[in-house]
Amino acid sequence: MIERLEELKHRFEEVGQLIVQPDIVADMKKFGVLHKEYKDLERVVSKYKAFSDAKSNLENAREALGHEKDPEFREMAKTEIEELEPEIASLEEELKILLIPKDPNDSRNIILEIRSGTGGDEASIFAGDLFRMYKSYAENEGWSFAVLNFSEGTLGGYKEIVAAVEGEDVYGKLKFESGVHRVQRVPATESQGRVHTSAATVAVLPEAEEVDVALNTKDIRKDTFRASGAGGQHINKTESAVRLTHAPSGLVVECQDGRSQHANYDKALKVLRSRLYEMELQKHHAEISSQRKSMVGSGDRSDKIRTYNYPQGRVTDHRIGLSVFNLPNVMNGDLEKFVEQLRIAENTERMKAAEN
Repeated sequence: MIERLEELKHRFEEVGQLIVQPDIVADMKKFGVLHKEYKDLERVVSKYKAFSDAKSNLENAREALGHEKDPEFREMAKTEIEELEPEIASLEEELKILLIPKDPNDSRNIILEIRSGTGGDEASIFAGDLFRMYKSYAENEGWSFAVLNFSEGTLGGYKEIVAAVEGEDVYGKLKFESGVHRVQRVPATESQGRVHTSAATVAVLPEAEEVDVALNTKDIRKDTFRASGAGGQHINKTESAVRLTHAPSGLVVECQDGRSQHANYDKALKVLRSRLYEMELQKHHAEISSQRKSMVGSGDRSDKIRTYNYPQGRVTDHRIGLSVFNLPNVMNGDLEKFVEQLRIAENTERMKAAEN
């Protein structure tokens, strides 16, 4: 492990010198790649420094204990040893996790799709609640969040809504949100005060690059139509909305966010490419799942992953058995505890897989 950490430390110093070179600074693409590598390495190297310093201090304390005659100094050395030993063990475990190869998709932007499921109008209202939850979380993270397409529910919310989310480590933080989200509450439409159970489906698609998915334009049928919804008079004057149908897969994608047909076509193409890329990822996850059962799941949209219980103010993630009793905060975008615990669960699984 130490040998690997020394290699990363050397690379960190090398990248640190590269990113201040004028030719690199002038090339935004190269600078962006190297700057991200620098930040990723910085986390490991700073943790390695803390680990090395703690080990050095431990050696000094043990040496002092072996040679020091003064009772007060010996007691200080003993106390320091008792504090440093568990600290070093903890730092070593953290370093092991940091050395696990990252999911290469973690740094990608995403296409977020939310659809109402069982529960009629209440399911659409819940889909709207989830949409606002993710939008708030994205704002807290400093990410950009743009709606690409939506279909409103009869009594509010959305039958379906699609958004593009861009920022740092977006897929890495939200990839575990794919699946069925269930809500238990008294709907506004319920006159008897009975608690109903409704559901909405969330899909988090890593945004695909052109090199990831080869698309033949001959396989895509493009249709245009007038956009609907908010946007003033302009939005209904032209057929700016775009519908793409991909013949080989049968996938249909719509986008009506942009003012121009060209902009909507580009965005719809981005969604189509991401959906095709996700289909390939699902095949890969299925192969892995056949070899070992994953605690946090594979992002399968049919998996029931979380329940939002309004009468008890509780949110439960069924994959890791985590329940929190701050439902209003969660619905306002406070997802950090779930994100953190799910990432820890994934890293634990990856560590076990690496050891086998």
